[in-house]
Amino acid sequence: MQSVITGTGIGVPPHVVTNEALSRLMNTSDEWIRVRSGIQERRYADTGQGSTDLGVLASHAAIADAGLVPTDIDAVIFATMTPDHLLPGNGPLLQTALGLRDVPTFDIRQQCSGFLYGLELADLFIQSGRYTRVLLVGAEVHSPFMPWHLGWDTLIGKETREITEAERIENTASRDRTVLFGDGAGAAVIEARDGRTGLGPICLHTDGTGASVLTMKGVSFKQRPFVSSAQISAGDTLPTMFGKEVFRAAVTLMPQAVREVCEMSGLVLEDIDLLLIHQANLRIIEGVQKALGLPAEKVPHNIERYGNTTAATLPILFHECRQNGLVKPGMNIVFTALGSGLHWGAALYRS
Repeated sequence: MQSVITGTGIGVPPHVVTNEALSRLMNTSDEWIRVRSGIQERRYADTGQGSTDLGVLASHAAIADAGLVPTDIDAVIFATMTPDHLLPGNGPLLQTALGLRDVPTFDIRQQCSGFLYGLELADLFIQSGRYTRVLLVGAEVHSPFMPWHLGWDTLIGKETREITEAERIENTASRDRTVLFGDGAGAAVIEARDGRTGLGPICLHTDGTGASVLTMKGVSFKQRPFVSSAQISAGDTLPTMFGKEVFRAAVTLMPQAVREVCEMSGLVLEDIDLLLIHQANLRIIEGVQKALGLPAEKVPHNIERYGNTTAATLPILFHECRQNGLVKPGMNIVFTALGSGLHWGAALYRS
């Protein structure tokens, strides 16, 4: 029995935010952002639109693509670092919005590696015989992280007021992170099928000694209160990232994981037809590609249009590859990601 992806879908908000638009809020430019990240634009959710809402859009599309209806789903895995609420998780909210049966929902928190870890769980569920149709969702709404003063409505065209110089200075202080992220969701229906196609070996790793290179200090239950105006003013509710360390880990550990999953599969690197890398930064994508010696045509990317959508990058990219005809029968497709934790790994999928 194999775990086969039978349907995919995406849910992206309508508001396209260009680099030029961001330059109206902070001291940056299209060139500054492109050179450092490769990003040209990203999507921002509307006011009141959460990661569950985007996940619902992606899920409806994926379920329809699989030729199913919502009541066919046996279990849900929802990967996100930006849930609608601290509690409950997004799983039960998605279940209700989709009109699913009384099925279990699992909320997982592996950040940028969330979809990859979700593939492992879905495969284990199916291989055990516990469930036969699993809905895996990766969805994020990062824009509320941004410490801008009334800047959201300016960016999505609902307001035209000028940002004050004091606000511009404060916004600029976090530009190294805020220019990177976008909002979006991707979903996949994974079913038990006979045959040789489907998920192959998956290798996952965690090294908590690297947790401090990408973390968020605020909103912590180690503190009393767990969130305060002082934390917000200090910027502690915005992720802290040591970019050089993250880059070094990404271009080292993801290639190692790809080689590991190839060895587990009896493949060599040349046997990979498509390598789908977490879309964090174009420089990281190019670094992983170079480390593995793969041609550019085998390493598609869409970060220039979406930015980093964390747990949503892999399912959005895979869906677009399917839609664009890049995924063909008989292909060896490898997913790989690295995220806060540190969590990383790779998974083989035979189409």
